[in-house]
Amino acid sequence: MASVTITNVWKYYGKTVAVKDLNIHCEDGEFVSVLGPSGCGKSSTLRMLAGLEHISAGDIHFGDMRVNDLEPKDRDIAMVFENYALYPHKTVYENMANPLRLRGSSEDLIKKRIAFAAEMLEIEHLLQRKPMELSGGQKQRTAIGRAIVREPKLFLFDEPIAHLDAKLRARMRGELKLMQRRLGTTMIYVTHDQLEAMSMADRIAVMHNGVLQQLGTPQEIYNHPVNEWVAGFVGEPPMNFFDCELVEEGGRFVLVHPAFRQMVSEAQSALLRGALRGTSVRMGIRPDQISIGGKSTVESVAGTIKVTEPLGGDTLVNVDLKNAQLLVKTNPDFTGAMGETCHLTFDTGRWHFFASDNGVAYF
Repeated sequence: MASVTITNVWKYYGKTVAVKDLNIHCEDGEFVSVLGPSGCGKSSTLRMLAGLEHISAGDIHFGDMRVNDLEPKDRDIAMVFENYALYPHKTVYENMANPLRLRGSSEDLIKKRIAFAAEMLEIEHLLQRKPMELSGGQKQRTAIGRAIVREPKLFLFDEPIAHLDAKLRARMRGELKLMQRRLGTTMIYVTHDQLEAMSMADRIAVMHNGVLQQLGTPQEIYNHPVNEWVAGFVGEPPMNFFDCELVEEGGRFVLVHPAFRQMVSEAQSALLRGALRGTSVRMGIRPDQISIGGKSTVESVAGTIKVTEPLGGDTLVNVDLKNAQLLVKTNPDFTGAMGETCHLTFDTGRWHFFASDNGVAYF
């Protein structure tokens, strides 16, 4: 097993910068997900770890060993690709045995490791089948089994379940997390799917335009985003944002928008007073942090229901405010109809304020 340290790493493709001054440390046995949209630099990072891409600047260490100039075969890593990369003419057993045969391992060792991996992945009954006889999930298990038998220091996963249907993806998330816990091997998992990262990883590295935005636990990323971009990218449905002004009244701030006025708590006002630049802010609040009902209260905000989206266990409600729209996530029994007036109450203890100029979070 090994820790992974990425120090001041840059990656250029010609004049295009794919990764900018990246710094990440992954503890031995930790499951870290690199999360971001297409083109953010996450796959380039994984390929540099694997030795498939040249490092333009910086250093990568596995434990105490600098691996910048090591060939992929000398790094003791196992990589699982999005497209499975199985040999179509070989059985499941032979596909899994291939990396061990290339090492010159004995047949007894090969049988032992394949039996262990096949039992863990529940593919014992598939060992004599060829890839064309397998479902997508079975092919992915075979590819993962091929990585497990190597017993590497580091697993690298490049969006391995992106091609699977929703039900199978949900099952594979649990299986991959359980597998990593059982093996205790360091794993770095690249994905654009926030649900995969949030549900599986010990920590998440969120990237955008080649720059690491935030590194933290799923709870830290979700509840304490460092900037507006992270707040808007992580969370489904996405966070609502409003351009507002702050007015000080009686030693506390009041958040003013054309559709509402909301009092800011004393503790939040103190945080703002020490960091605020100007009076303009971006307020963000998640759809599940807004209550919706038919009765007006002192703190509620009036709006008009635009459309409702029943999702089985929840209902999403699109609401029109003055010069703005927002999304509310509520219970499945909500009965409001299109065009009706509704009243919204914000959970002001959980909203977020961001700087209007650079999006950095005040809290």
